[in-house]
Amino acid sequence: MVFALFIIGKQKNLFDPVFKLKTNFKNISGLQVGNNIRFSGINVGTVDNINIINDSTVRVELLIKKTVQQFIKSDCVVAIGSEGIIGDRIILLTQGSYDAPTAKDGQVLASKEPVETDAIIQSLMVTANNAEVITNQLAEIMYKINHGKGTLSRLLQDSTIAENLNQTIVNLKQSSRGLDENMKAAKSNFLFKGYFNNKKKAAQKKRDDAEQKKEAEIKAETKAETKARNKK
Repeated sequence: MVFALFIIGKQKNLFDPVFKLKTNFKNISGLQVGNNIRFSGINVGTVDNINIINDSTVRVELLIKKTVQQFIKSDCVVAIGSEGIIGDRIILLTQGSYDAPTAKDGQVLASKEPVETDAIIQSLMVTANNAEVITNQLAEIMYKINHGKGTLSRLLQDSTIAENLNQTIVNLKQSSRGLDENMKAAKSNFLFKGYFNNKKKAAQKKRDDAEQKKEAEIKAETKAETKARNKK
């Protein structure tokens, strides 16, 4: 009996100094009195009491070890999680701001509503249904390709189309080569020679201006350094 009382008392934090915090939820999602409270992944207390305040509010009272009170800030948020995928419900305390005041005994903390397991399962079912539809469509496309149906199948399996594509690429290369030759001929033609010469001169002037600007900046920096040394 003494051993049993010791174990129960340890779980209920009867032998450790504690302080109490409170929070409100619309839905506690299966949370029960005695469930663990975790802060930074460490068990720091237990759920002490659960009361229905009204039709939309459930008050949850938490017993926290006094030794961790200095780390729990007034802007910490209380959430409901679970131990594993289908484990017991637990209370999770998020870390607060560094400069926020420490939570006091009896203070009401903000809460974050839990995500229902049914909603998660429903979302997974929708995802699975979508994956099934996509898989069926891919199977249908592969069937058509393997049996020579559709444009993509003809592109992959028809050698004539492949040869036409290769010939098209060859023609494009020849056209590009011919365009280069025409540009060279245009540059040598006296009718366009002035245009290309002006363009070349403009490009050279732009380079010269950039070099002159750079030289002026270097001279200004050198002058400033010399002036600073003279002052010293």
